[in-house]
Amino acid sequence: MSFTLPTFASRLFRPLSTRFGITADTTGGSAIAIPEGAEKATIAAGCFWGVEHLYRKHFGDKGLYDARVGYTGGDLTNPSYRAVCGGQTGHAEALQIHYDPSKITYRQLLEFFYRMHDPTTSNRQGPDVGPQYRSAIYYHTPDQETVAREVTRQANEAWYKGGIATEIAPAGRWWDAEEYHQQYLHHNPSGYECPSHFLRTFPPLQ
Repeated sequence: MSFTLPTFASRLFRPLSTRFGITADTTGGSAIAIPEGAEKATIAAGCFWGVEHLYRKHFGDKGLYDARVGYTGGDLTNPSYRAVCGGQTGHAEALQIHYDPSKITYRQLLEFFYRMHDPTTSNRQGPDVGPQYRSAIYYHTPDQETVAREVTRQANEAWYKGGIATEIAPAGRWWDAEEYHQQYLHHNPSGYECPSHFLRTFPPLQ
């Protein structure tokens, strides 16, 4: 059995759906509330479908409350997928994670981040090229910034030999992506997945 890999153009020109708010959709349609005490992490690592899929697969039963794909880091208010794909809005395709800090640490999320994509290519992941596909960590607190810079330093020395090009910046305004992007690979198992999204078998960071 064979299938045709979706092209960039087919990604860009899918019909746009209605934008939803900040409620979480973890079961393909039922919204959940984020529990009090949850913490938030925001990262960008290329096409957000694969990033979300890998985080859910790895952390879904380990304290992850929700993972939403969306847009951040740009200037346009309420950006659409089509506008972001044009590369002119300044936004990155990103993932926002809500998690239980008693079960998952921020450091664990960032070590996973550096294992699951290629942080050495500026504004590119695999065949996906443009500023919307940049590698970035958007921190929400001073403590997150400290952890982000330390994990980046260690990964750069131990795993990437000085090649990391990841942006580290304060988290700005977040925009949920259109609903058809949420859990896209769960609903479309043969859908496009960036070939740079896989877990590298690096030794543990010290």
